[in-house]
Amino acid sequence: MTTNTTRTGIWPLIPYTDKKAAIRFLVEAFGFEETLIVPGDDGEIVHVELGWPHGGGIMFGTCDAASPFAKPRGSGTAYVVTDDPDALFERAVAAGAEVVLKPSDQDYGSRDFVVRDPEGNTWSFGTYAGS
Repeated sequence: MTTNTTRTGIWPLIPYTDKKAAIRFLVEAFGFEETLIVPGDDGEIVHVELGWPHGGGIMFGTCDAASPFAKPRGSGTAYVVTDDPDALFERAVAAGAEVVLKPSDQDYGSRDFVVRDPEGNTWSFGTYAGS
C-alpha cells in the first residue's frame, strides 16, 4: 500500500476512551498509519490523526462530556475502502475485532465486511469507492 498525499476534506471523528490502545488496535488490525499524535501537558493524548493508505484518514474524538465533540463510547462508525477485504478481514479478526458481518458480495457490486473494535465502534470495509 502506498500513502495518498491528496488533501483530505472529510475526517470522521471516532470516539475513544483509551486513545493509546485504540491507536495500537487500528494500526495492527486495519493498517491505519500514525500521522499525528499530540500529547497534552499531562501526557494524555489530546489529538490523533491516523491516515488510511488509500487516502483520507480519521481523527479521534473523546468520550469526555466536557468536549463539544463528545460521543458515547462505541458510537462511532465508518466505511473504509479497501482493495482486498478478505485479507483485511482475516487481519482484523486475528487482532481481536468482533465480527458483525463476514465478507460478502453486495448487490451494488462491492465486497464488504463489518467488525467492531474493542470499544464498540463499528467499522465497515469494502471495495465500493463511490461513484
